[in-house]
Amino acid sequence: MSKQDETALINQQHWEKMVEEGCGFTRPWLNIDRDTIIQYARGQLTSVPEPLIEIYPANILADVEGKDVLCLASGGGQQTAVFGLLGAQVTVVDLAQGQLEGDREAAAHYGYQVTTIHADMRDLSSIVENSFDLVYQAPSMSYIPDVRQVYSQVARVLRTGGQYRVDAPNPAAQFVDETWDGTGYHITTPYAERIQRREDGVIEYRHYLSDIFNGLLDAGFFLQHVHEAPCHLKHDAQVHPGSWEHILMHIPWHFAIVARK
Repeated sequence: MSKQDETALINQQHWEKMVEEGCGFTRPWLNIDRDTIIQYARGQLTSVPEPLIEIYPANILADVEGKDVLCLASGGGQQTAVFGLLGAQVTVVDLAQGQLEGDREAAAHYGYQVTTIHADMRDLSSIVENSFDLVYQAPSMSYIPDVRQVYSQVARVLRTGGQYRVDAPNPAAQFVDETWDGTGYHITTPYAERIQRREDGVIEYRHYLSDIFNGLLDAGFFLQHVHEAPCHLKHDAQVHPGSWEHILMHIPWHFAIVARK
């Protein structure tokens, strides 16, 4: 991996720590079923089981058998497990070695092959251009200062006609005060502030909609669909106010863009 800047060093240290602590985003999905995934991809499920609801839109999973799929900044043995079970030829890029170990664990558990690459999502120079039919990126853009850096890298490694599914943070919902005051959550950070240094040392960046969408167009993509994260579908009256689950029920945290090169 090339020389790291402050952003990469902080992110790598954070996610290696998350792996050690067993954060939910770092635990491989070892109990998912291929037939259920296929039903989900075809829109045949009336109720989507955990954790498949986190892979959206469902039709991005259709017709991936035999395709070259890159799971970008998506280590942990989760997204790769879904694509691997569907018969895709899966590669994963992640900044944390511990996350990549989760992908190797899932592959060994289910019996498919996975290629793991330790790299920054902003530098895919180790990958040959025009290598993939689909690039799937899980929530990760808030950890880098400029989305256009990633878009240009994806455009280089994606084949013409290939799809790019990227999860984008909703800039209007970022930096919300996550403390429940009995009636709601509050926006206290001005929209003009684009950087937040968290108490754990992690730096998060706000990307405006103009950067998120125009950056894709400028990189040579055309937009196909935009999908809100289905967190609101998890409504549970018993969820404790102030918990992560409760926050996601009330705040439109993320959305996914599907674009084609």
